[in-house]
Amino acid sequence: MKLFLTIAVAASTSLSLLGADLSDSVIRVASTIQSYNPSQPWDKNATSKRKALAAVLANKQVLTTAEMVADANFIQLETTNGESLIPAHVVAVDYEANLALVEPSTELGVATLAEMPGLELSGPAHLGDSVDIIQVQDNGMPLITEGKVQGAEVTSSFVPGHFFLTYVVKASMQSAANSFTLPVAKDGKLIGILTSYSAKDQLTDIISPEIITAFLKDAADGNYAGFPTLGIATTRTTDVHFRDWLKLPTDKGGLYITRILRNSAAEAAGLKQGDVLISIDDKPLDRRGNYQANGYGQLYWSNLIRGSQAVGSTIKLGILRDGEELEIEAALARSPEGIIPSHTYDKAPRYLVKGGLVFQELTKSYLEAFGDDWVTRAPLNLLDALNHPEDYEEGRKRLVFISAAIPTPATLGYESLRSVIVEEVNGKKIEDIPSLIAAFEEVPENGIHVLKIDEKPETIYLDAKASDEVDSQLLQRGLPSLSRDSE
Repeated sequence: MKLFLTIAVAASTSLSLLGADLSDSVIRVASTIQSYNPSQPWDKNATSKRKALAAVLANKQVLTTAEMVADANFIQLETTNGESLIPAHVVAVDYEANLALVEPSTELGVATLAEMPGLELSGPAHLGDSVDIIQVQDNGMPLITEGKVQGAEVTSSFVPGHFFLTYVVKASMQSAANSFTLPVAKDGKLIGILTSYSAKDQLTDIISPEIITAFLKDAADGNYAGFPTLGIATTRTTDVHFRDWLKLPTDKGGLYITRILRNSAAEAAGLKQGDVLISIDDKPLDRRGNYQANGYGQLYWSNLIRGSQAVGSTIKLGILRDGEELEIEAALARSPEGIIPSHTYDKAPRYLVKGGLVFQELTKSYLEAFGDDWVTRAPLNLLDALNHPEDYEEGRKRLVFISAAIPTPATLGYESLRSVIVEEVNGKKIEDIPSLIAAFEEVPENGIHVLKIDEKPETIYLDAKASDEVDSQLLQRGLPSLSRDSE
């Protein structure tokens, strides 16, 4: 999907604290966000708005965060003097790394950016380095906050569970407009993008230049692939008795591999559940999975995959299998999406309404809609599927479940039915919503659709004629569509 934006040029007031005039190298971005309703997938939630300051790059493209363009149906930016509006479109976006690249969509917009000096990308920072966080006030005046790099961590900034190298910067920031995300400079060059700020601790998280460099390099050919993964789940080897059972020497660290993701780089390389990952490219891992990174101290092992390599790169893995050390090469690939996607930004959810039963494909976004404490409030069987997808993968591309039962003549007795996983319909295994739709299109000989679910009563009977009549009534009453079979 192509998004259209309007880009605003910041005022050209000199940023003397930076030793260079960078005010013409930053732009304002404001987006209108509208996601799909998790419980009513045919509808959308109310809109919300975000405003940020982004960086113009040397190639006249604009770097911002994925959070600014995710589920955006309208983005409008204006110059600080209110005179210019420039539409633009998304060139590349990585929700996991929280980065997005946009460029003008009109010749006028291209010409406007051509007059702006683009920011060059800085190299890595060192602990103790000074950086400048750039803000622009409503009146167009720049506001510069100096901060100190205190450390580096491997954290997630947008999509939970996806970790990338992040700088931790100590800074006392002021409130200013368009500060959802902000460019950060060092010696007049772009060193990162600020994604969060704790006023209490006066600490900011900044996407590192290493991650930005890898993102831009991948996007340069117009065919963005994304960051690779190995495709394993692990646990620490800190417990003494566990280490004895694994036959791990005291001078060895390592991570115990608890799961190999289906269709992953690890599976292709021959890694097995029960292996202990002890090194990556000859860098030893400690018992918590950290390695010694030059200039940063200890970092989590995933940075050796997602921060240092590209899709298709080959890495060397040192493992311990049944007490014997082995060396395996793995060709890195994108993370397999699996039967439960970790995010569905800019994708329309697939669903089917049949006779009043609402069928959906389970996503992490659906579970997160149960609130801040969704890990305890969401249905237990769906949480189990999220935490143990390997138990549900066989014969499935997605996990289809009944999210609600609208009271209708066809659903009498099933009104309380919800959050149950669908296994079969009319004798056909359900792989995803398209296969579910196809199964219902075949009219059963006795006129009764038979559904197999994972909970009692285990079998549901749906009168075909009555459900068809209900479907017609739902459309007459305003339901926009009974199904969506493509994202």
